[in-house]
Amino acid sequence: MGVLEQLQESVKQALAEAALEAGLVTSKEQLPSIVLEVPKDKSHGDLATNLAMQLTKLAKKNPRQIAEAIIAKLEPGRASIQSAEIAGPGFINFRLDRSYLYPVIGEVLSQGDKYGQATVGQGKRIQVEFVSANPTGSLHLGHARGAAVGDALCNVLSAAGYEVEREYYINDAGNQVNNLARSLEARYRQALGQAAEMPEDGYYGEDIVGFAKTLAEEEGDRLLALPDDERFAFFRRYGLDKELAKIKRDLARFGVSFDNWYSETSLYETGKVVEALEALRAQGQVYDQEGAVWLSSMNFGDDKDRVLVKNDGSYTYLTPDAAYHMDKYKRGFDQLINIWGADHHGYIPRMKAAMAALGNDPEKLTVLIAQMVSLFQNGEKVKMSKRTGKAITMEDLMDEVGVDAIRYFFTMRGMDSHLDFDMDLAVSKSNENPVFYVQYAHARICSIFRQAEEQGIVIQPWQNSDIGKLTTEQELDLLRKIGELPETIVESARIYAPHTIIRYVYELASQFHSYYKAERVITEDAEQSQARLQLLAAIRITIANALSLVGVSAPDRM
Repeated sequence: MGVLEQLQESVKQALAEAALEAGLVTSKEQLPSIVLEVPKDKSHGDLATNLAMQLTKLAKKNPRQIAEAIIAKLEPGRASIQSAEIAGPGFINFRLDRSYLYPVIGEVLSQGDKYGQATVGQGKRIQVEFVSANPTGSLHLGHARGAAVGDALCNVLSAAGYEVEREYYINDAGNQVNNLARSLEARYRQALGQAAEMPEDGYYGEDIVGFAKTLAEEEGDRLLALPDDERFAFFRRYGLDKELAKIKRDLARFGVSFDNWYSETSLYETGKVVEALEALRAQGQVYDQEGAVWLSSMNFGDDKDRVLVKNDGSYTYLTPDAAYHMDKYKRGFDQLINIWGADHHGYIPRMKAAMAALGNDPEKLTVLIAQMVSLFQNGEKVKMSKRTGKAITMEDLMDEVGVDAIRYFFTMRGMDSHLDFDMDLAVSKSNENPVFYVQYAHARICSIFRQAEEQGIVIQPWQNSDIGKLTTEQELDLLRKIGELPETIVESARIYAPHTIIRYVYELASQFHSYYKAERVITEDAEQSQARLQLLAAIRITIANALSLVGVSAPDRM
């Protein structure tokens, strides 16, 4: 528990005892959950509570009378409370002895890169499945946003104390992969100088042309002599391996890795699709009609029943997906999170219905939708790559603006919001560029420490520094902001919103830049200089830890 959380618990305890002593309740068990908030307006104090309004029915008094009774019983100086006053209909605002903030520096400097981590997750197992793009071409901007947000969410959940498993579901069965194989064979024949038509719904990417050319160079026309089924199987496996390798390469460059790559084909090979259908039938949740097998999904909140097996005997997309999610539940996770693209929003009710029909708790499955990304350059919307003349890929964007800018920009808005990505802003070295602004705060602190070293200043252990020398309003505000990282991580994990980390680190960087302009760090007062250097060391660690959560580097020089 962080310093600020400990303080809030002390204030809550003081309030509970005051309410009991004032006769407002006969036992602490009668009290509602005490809520403390930091007022947005600093003139209203450091903390505020609506406890008096919560107790009106129980105490049978108006809120202001209750607030007066509580304040009268609060011991002066307890829980760092300097004063308490009533505001509005009965809020109690507290002003605190700001020295409670000083231990924050010791907490940060002693924990280092572990600072901010919490235990609220209690080791509960969460699986996050994200990206899961079809292995038939390059990752595009939607996949990049899913990768950035998904990986950041996993980092945040891990930092909050959850045991997290990252999974990529490989759609390596069905028509898309068959079309990939046929496209590759057509390009292979063309590379050998033969006339060959591309299949309907074929893949026209330059990568397929390149793979085929390599095959022609390495194998000659040997593959044409293979029996049709063997040749098709070869092109299918070869194309899949090449496309997956490319996806893994791009994700690795993007700083994203997965614990498990789960093959859709394995669902068929291990009989899990048939097993899911049999389980649904055993539960009485499927029926046969017009030669097809239907899921009674309306029983579980879907807007209509869904076909599982078509009248030609083939499966719909829902069937292997249901088998896959049934397997997820069997693996014993406490929570499942899927990050899907914007075009999958309507698929959520049927998947939850399928899980409920299988006897699983649909509330254990959370589906987050990552909305679309639009690129802008020179004030105009960009759709095509300058290099290839094709749609811009994740690889193109990494080449153009770099990984840090993409990951920061793609994570800084809630994933349910459409995102306009300004490529000119992302590469600019100015304070208008938020990722530059935050990274520069870290680099600027590193520069100050280099200056201190050049001046022969030996940084003392924080335990030996007089942190009480930090007395300006900006210094105290910075201490409070540093102290908020643990609770920010906990809240971000609770609501699955890594963009709150971006907002937090930007605010911290902004406060630091303002402080740097207002105050000299290294002054004629050696003790004050030491205290300010300790403050900066804590800010530096906090910025680096927050950026690490969203997969962005914290450079020492810029």
